[in-house]
Amino acid sequence: MFNGIGGFEMVLFGILALLLFGSKLPEVARNLGGTYRGLKRSVDEFKREFQAIETYEPKTIRSQTHDEPEQSETSAPKFKPPAE
Repeated sequence: MFNGIGGFEMVLFGILALLLFGSKLPEVARNLGGTYRGLKRSVDEFKREFQAIETYEPKTIRSQTHDEPEQSETSAPKFKPPAE
């Protein structure tokens, strides 16, 4: 990301930051670091959730016992068109 930035550019960036923020520079840097850590934590959490979805395997259907009746049809009522 910063392959093209040399020593002179870094010094120039530091001077510009001092001019813009002055004595509040440590506070600004602390807030920027906290924001970066929060963003990184959110991205890592998103990656973990996405990987969990990719590796999710649905549970196998348990076999029916003798106590449970066998259901051959759905329990929802069938659609009957209105009589005219």
